[in-house]
Formats: sequence, structure tokens, C-alpha cells
Amino acid sequence: MLTIKHLNKTYANGVHAINNVSLEIPNGLFGLLGPNGAGKSSLMRTIATLQEPDSGSIHFQGMDVLKEKEDLRRQLGYLPQDFGVYPKVSAEDLLTHFAILKGLTQKAQRKEMVESLLRQTNLWEARKRALGSYSGGMRQRFGIAQALLGAPKLVIVDEPTAGLDPDERNRFLNLLAEIGEQVVVILSTHIVEDVTDLCPRMAMIAQGKVLIQGEPQAAIDELKNKVWRKSVSKAALPEYQSKFTVLASRLVGGKPQINVYSESQPDEGFVQVEADLEDVYFLQLRASQASANLTGQAAGAATRASDSAGTSDAATASRAA
Repeated sequence: MLTIKHLNKTYANGVHAINNVSLEIPNGLFGLLGPNGAGKSSLMRTIATLQEPDSGSIHFQGMDVLKEKEDLRRQLGYLPQDFGVYPKVSAEDLLTHFAILKGLTQKAQRKEMVESLLRQTNLWEARKRALGSYSGGMRQRFGIAQALLGAPKLVIVDEPTAGLDPDERNRFLNLLAEIGEQVVVILSTHIVEDVTDLCPRMAMIAQGKVLIQGEPQAAIDELKNKVWRKSVSKAALPEYQSKFTVLASRLVGGKPQINVYSESQPDEGFVQVEADLEDVYFLQLRASQASANLTGQAAGAATRASDSAGTSDAATASRAA
């Protein structure tokens, strides 16, 4: 079990990337879903002990991660969003090098593990090829192979399927599902399907805050009988967006098709449809954005009131002088 409580991180530029995050992550695949810039990578880097939080705690199987970083690293497999390789080195040689850095000093044990991981990630036939000749999906699978060195108990993968073609994405997700049977695997992504297809538990994050967490199906059930669909003209789309809670809009046959959240039929022509995790995702993002806008408006009003009071005080002082 990975337990995160009241974690915060603000960067020097003022961005509050992790905002009072608390999560309970059990064994198995856990999806961390959010848009780009939501704070997912900041959270992953903090869990992986690559940066210090400002406050809060992280515990993994009874271990205080922030105080016992080296112990955590010995049990960690990490595939960051930007995973670089030496392009002229073969997969077998580089994985062997990483195994030595991981502490696998016994040659026979190291060779056995490297061979096993290359086979598990379906790279055995290409093991002698230079990594620079690998496709994007093959490089991602190599990234998972290096993350699995030393049989880690906690595996973190950050945006692993971005840019992969459908076949490579399926291979990669199947591999993650296989790994997730035994250990804690955190899948950080902005791709809703990755979480829908794989993760029995998940959390949604935006602007550094956890919006919801739990079972994906439970979140979908909350929207039962509350999602409606209609095809509209491009000219009418702005009116619908201002009048209703439009979850998503996509072109179907060159015409916008919108999904709307509503307790009852929003308007003539709307048809009720089955909700999915994408509807949950967009509803949470809309609510988060609306809350942020209200907070910004309140802060702006407070600033204007303060400025006005300051001007009045200055005028009074001037008259008194």
C-alpha cells in the first residue's frame, strides 16, 4: 500500500503543482488521470524521491519514503515521461549496464534477469539492434524493461502510451496489466481509455488537486441517466455551450455532436446515452475550471476593494494634511 497524505509542492515561479494531495494506492494498477499541466508528473517525481515536497507525507509498506529515500529507490521502477536512451548502444548492452547500476553484481543472475526482461517485453529478437533504430513503442517497452530490473515492488510510469500507434499501445498496456498483478503500478496519463481499460482504481487530478478517487465504474454510475447527446450545427454550438453543461463536442460526419450533463432532457432532440469515464473526466474538469474562475473573480474583487479602500484612505489623509 502506498499512502500519500496532505502533500504540497510549490515551485519558485509560484505554480502550486501539488495541492494538498491525499491518496491510498493498493497493489495493482492505479490510474492517475488528468490533463497536461495538471501536476501528475510533479506528483510522480515526488513519489520517486526526485524532488522534495514542501509538506505532507508518503509511506510505502510502512516505510517513510521522505526519510528513507534509498530504501524506496531499491524497490522502485520508474519510467519517466521523457525517457532517453543511448542511440548507438544495443538494448541488451544498455539493459545490462542499467542492471549493474541497480546493484545486480552477480554475472549469472544479471544475465538471467536481462534475458528474462527482454523476452517479457518482446524485445529478444531485437536485442542486438541499436536503440536508435527502435520504434517509439519498442523504446517504451525497453523503458519498462529497465524499470523492472531488480523486481521492484512499486512501479511508476508517466504518460507511457502518448504517441504510440494502436498496436504498440495495446502491447504496452497488456504488459502493464501483467506486471500489475503482483505490485503497485501507478499509471499517470491524460488518455482516458488507458484508465478505463486497465485500472480497477483511479484518481483524477487537475490544477494540482485530486478531484475524485475510487473505482472507475462507481464514478460512471454517478452519471447514470444524466448524459444526453445531440447533433447540432456549427453555428448553434456556442449557444449550446453557454446554455448547457457540454461535456464534450466532436465532429461526426462533419457536424458537431455534443454530450451534455443534465438531470433531465436538456432540450428537444437530445437522446439519453450511456455514460463513460470520458464523461466523468470532462464533468470534473468543467467543475474544477468553474471553481478556479470563481476563486479568481473573488480574489480580483478583494483586490479591487482593497485598492479602493487604499485610495479612499489616501484621499482622507490628503484632506487632513
